[in-house]
Amino acid sequence: MNLEQLSGLADAIRGEIGRAVRGQEETVELMLAALFSRGHVLLEGPPGTAKTLLARSFAAALSLRFGRIQFTPDLMPGDVLGANLFDFGTNAFRLVKGPVFTDILLGDEINRAPPKTQAALLQAMSERRATIDGKDRDLGPWFTVVATQNPIEQQGTYPLPEAQLDRFLFKLLVEFPDEATEFDILRRHADRSLGGEAALAEIAPVAGPEEIAAGRACVDAIRLDDSILRYILAIARATRSAAEITHGASTRAADAIAAATRALAALDGRDYALPDDVKRLCGPALRHRIVLGPTAEIEGRSPDDVLANILDQVEAPR
Repeated sequence: MNLEQLSGLADAIRGEIGRAVRGQEETVELMLAALFSRGHVLLEGPPGTAKTLLARSFAAALSLRFGRIQFTPDLMPGDVLGANLFDFGTNAFRLVKGPVFTDILLGDEINRAPPKTQAALLQAMSERRATIDGKDRDLGPWFTVVATQNPIEQQGTYPLPEAQLDRFLFKLLVEFPDEATEFDILRRHADRSLGGEAALAEIAPVAGPEEIAAGRACVDAIRLDDSILRYILAIARATRSAAEITHGASTRAADAIAAATRALAALDGRDYALPDDVKRLCGPALRHRIVLGPTAEIEGRSPDDVLANILDQVEAPR
């Protein structure tokens, strides 16, 4: 697969998702970048912003296995991973696989479950394996988590552990659409044959394992110039010395930005990356990985505000 074919494939996926979801073009673009750079995605937004519909539409456009976990406060780790249960018919234990054994996993309202259950996904997201009763079981190369969560200000939620947040390539903020798009959504939903579940049912899978593998190989073939790599590193290191931040970006975070930068360039049909690609990705890739200090929180500054200030201070390559 060449860059032109990859761009065409991405257009086809965008088109299918657009049948059900409107006004989230930037979010879809970054979800595609995550798919082709082997990353997981966390969608955050208030209730009613089509986070779950977006995740389901994304999965529907791919010819891969799909699983879903509805996270609740009483969910246990075994409900996620599965367990070995005794079969009285065969007089032996057999593995009953949990929903994590799939390709695209929708973790719906992931912050509704306590940290113990959230942690069940740590190994799966990092290694694409799950350990059950001491035995490792492979989840396959396509295993990707698309999780949704409501803001932590909402009642009945738990903050995700920092170790798990670091497993997500992007944290994407799903906002309410503009007025014109919102009116279009209402008009489409008024016609039951066009909106919501009806539109989701019309989505056809346009990319399977072979196409995704070829797309990833195309992305992997892109080599970042040393100036781009040094720029990414300078941003990551600046987060560690910023007065407003108590915990800055890890080396894994910098590596994630580099991988996503290659994917973003490839999706745009380029075999080279630009500093603007890095700037575009810093918010989604770092907003959930940095921890603000008390002064920044008292002043009401968000992670995006602090990251924008760092980008202004770090000189971009010419």
